[in-house]
Amino acid sequence: MDTDPVHLPSLTTATEKEHALRAWLRETTSLVIALSGGVDSSYLAFIAHQELGHAALAVTGRSPSLAAVERADVTRFVTRYGLRHAFLETHELDNPAYAANPIDRCYFCKTELFRQLWSLAKQQGIPLVCDGTNADDLAEVRPGRRAAGEQAVASPLAQFGFTKADIRERTRHWELPTADKPASPCLASRIPHGQPVTIGKLTAIERGEAALRALGFREFRLRHHDRLARVEVARQELPRALDPAMAAQLVAALKPLGFAFVTLDLEGFRSGSLNDAAVHNANLEELSERHPL
Repeated sequence: MDTDPVHLPSLTTATEKEHALRAWLRETTSLVIALSGGVDSSYLAFIAHQELGHAALAVTGRSPSLAAVERADVTRFVTRYGLRHAFLETHELDNPAYAANPIDRCYFCKTELFRQLWSLAKQQGIPLVCDGTNADDLAEVRPGRRAAGEQAVASPLAQFGFTKADIRERTRHWELPTADKPASPCLASRIPHGQPVTIGKLTAIERGEAALRALGFREFRLRHHDRLARVEVARQELPRALDPAMAAQLVAALKPLGFAFVTLDLEGFRSGSLNDAAVHNANLEELSERHPL
């Protein structure tokens, strides 16, 4: 089955792309879909279920890096639409290369996930494993894509040219609850690269973000800098976070989790801020080597 985008007809609208995706799915006998619970993989799992029924198996990796709120969202989604679904235990934290939290940490996580998915697929005689990568993702540096390539994991949304905007458009058309869901990468993404990923840190992050959610914040991250908690909230929510009464509630909620200091990032929430910091630090190190004091 040829899904190389070079050989695909020109697909302009999100509707055209969905029609092509459905035709491709109908040609498959069965497949496993890596369902993270985000808008992309949820859309793919939904459409695959419409076309293939229980021949489409959605699987979610379960580990300490997946927050309980995300597990609950996945459970509600698959139950609501009757998807065939399974949680699968993954053990990326057992890998020292992952726990060391290098810049390509996601590669080791995805390698473990895809290995588990292929093992399950082979046990059930399923010939294809897919993920929810979209066309916009291909323009970004994503170490997990290397793992997908190494393990022959298909990315039909990317192959048929679905952008994030396309996926949100079709998700709204089908009135899926994920239509406006903010991106929510794994809990380990809140820990700066080079600082080890531990169960204790993941637990503190999960509990801290649960507290932020309970306080009414919608889009945020709790960045774990050892004894310092750096809170990012969406810019439109910053005035509320800066209110002295709310600031006191944030401190009261986060300090018991092991943080000595609680800070609010005045730049607000931005996805991948720790990656930007890693690049900035690397540039400073290079500059220092060129111009030592």
